Amino acid sequence: MNKENYFISLFKTQHIGDDAAYIRGVTYSKDAFFENVHFKTAWMSYEQIARKAMLVNLSDAIAMHAKPLYALLSVAMPKGMTKNDMQALAKGFLDVAEEYGVQIIGGDTISNTKLDITITIIAQTKKPLFRRGLRAKSLLAYTGVLGKSQKDLQKLLNGGRVHRKSKFVAIELREQFISQTARILQAGMDISDGLLSDLDKMASTNRVGFHFIQPVPKNIGCSGEEYEMLVGFDKRNKKAVMRRAEQSRTKITIFAHVARNKYKNRCQAHHF
Repeated sequence: MNKENYFISLFKTQHIGDDAAYIRGVTYSKDAFFENVHFKTAWMSYEQIARKAMLVNLSDAIAMHAKPLYALLSVAMPKGMTKNDMQALAKGFLDVAEEYGVQIIGGDTISNTKLDITITIIAQTKKPLFRRGLRAKSLLAYTGVLGKSQKDLQKLLNGGRVHRKSKFVAIELREQFISQTARILQAGMDISDGLLSDLDKMASTNRVGFHFIQPVPKNIGCSGEEYEMLVGFDKRNKKAVMRRAEQSRTKITIFAHVARNKYKNRCQAHHF
């Protein structure tokens, strides 16, 4: 067990274990977005940083098939930030909030040596999509194209530059696909730590293993911060899922099915 999973295991509550905590029709989620951990200010503008921070957090609600309603921001800012910097940061937060119909209702600001952001998202759902729910021979699929985020991150770490529409900078959430398929999905989660690492969480939660229909190379399976969706569904609903993916213009790849074996994650932990 890696350090992140070990620490989480110390907090034993029924509400921990999904992308968000679900309590009586409401989901609550929080993610950190810290300078020199998740980004560098040399890589992205302040507006881009704020946009990504919001989208990273909204992804958890979307993955739970929840409608984001409110956001609480905590921003720790270096003393050297100018008013123009703050305006650009605020614009990024506000633009994404407006796009998703979210109200920013409060939070906290403090001085810091670097830019650190945490956001709490409060969302509502009548039919939450949990990580648990897989059954024998359920099919597993992921949305979009994986691997680009890690590739672009490596470019940045090597001193290069990436396009402003790079997946590392500009996340595309799959809310339309999830809203159209939630009724026939058995389980789902967003891919933030890499497909193979997040598949490990799905295996542990459902106490199952997987048989890969097609191989998933490590450069694709270990690429973190993709924010695509990993979903499971009954094989009888395969055509319906594919049809809804086409309707929402979402590329989807079926790569495995549930099996009676022990799944082993081949990726290193991202956080520790």
